[in-house]
Amino acid sequence: MSDLEPRKRAVVFGYHNVGVRCLKVLLAGGVDVALVVTHEDSASENIWFESVISLCQTEGIPYITPADAKSPELLEQVKAAKPDLMFSFYYRNMLPAELLAVAPAFNMHGSLLPEYRGRAPVNWAVLHGATVTGATLHEMTVKPDAGAIVAQMEVPILPDDTAHEVFGKVQVAAEQALWRVLPSLLDGTAPRLHNDLSKGGYFGGRKPEDGRIDWFWPAQHVYNLHRAVAPPYPGAFTDIDGVRYVIQRARITGTGHGNFGNVVSLSLPPGLTVVDNCIFGVCGDGRMLTISALTADGEPITAEQLDIRLAART
Repeated sequence: MSDLEPRKRAVVFGYHNVGVRCLKVLLAGGVDVALVVTHEDSASENIWFESVISLCQTEGIPYITPADAKSPELLEQVKAAKPDLMFSFYYRNMLPAELLAVAPAFNMHGSLLPEYRGRAPVNWAVLHGATVTGATLHEMTVKPDAGAIVAQMEVPILPDDTAHEVFGKVQVAAEQALWRVLPSLLDGTAPRLHNDLSKGGYFGGRKPEDGRIDWFWPAQHVYNLHRAVAPPYPGAFTDIDGVRYVIQRARITGTGHGNFGNVVSLSLPPGLTVVDNCIFGVCGDGRMLTISALTADGEPITAEQLDIRLAART
């Protein structure tokens, strides 16, 4: 796009860190962001991420926070902005067909489509033990995460990465993918690659209850669950005598240094235990998690304190 051509106008639906970073990419790329549609933060949610509203206030961009993405009022506001393009960057509501018909629309998804379509893609990828994920910009359709792929960028998932750490990588991948394809998006030459929905899978949203540990699972599965929901997410937990114990930090025994590998051979029932003043989670395959930080009903608990509680049950 030359300096003599008018800037492309965009309406952006955005939230979270990816919303902030991708909105900054559009501004840096010379896009005229006419309107941002975002969410008010919820008082019941742990807000550990950046604010799209704050960015809009800093940049002087008009923004709205409608409760219903299907409302006629929102449709009229988007139409009034007269966008050439629309983008969705981690906006949490599905956009109806009437909105998608206003202008070509593109969504940034936190996986390598068609893998991990749907909600919480990073958390699901970690839970399933994936070794790679990434970010995908794709055309928006009424069916979620089903449109043609415009750009992708992959990142590794290391064996001990938590979902929060992987999300940081995906955030950068989203920024890079959008930055690389933006010029061709603006001049209409961006690629459209087939999004093969016969591959991959669709996953729903996750709730805090989904973090409940079944200690009869193999250790790798329990560890993947911990990694998938470790803070700032609600955490993997187990309940004992009405007390909720949440794992804050853990590793599979037998990895790293100072990991008490000899404990693996002990015959202990599945669940939390204390050996040599260290907390372990014994799993169904006989392997263990070494738990270096644990809370009990929200308060940190030491190995000595846990040992006293467990001994009182016998």
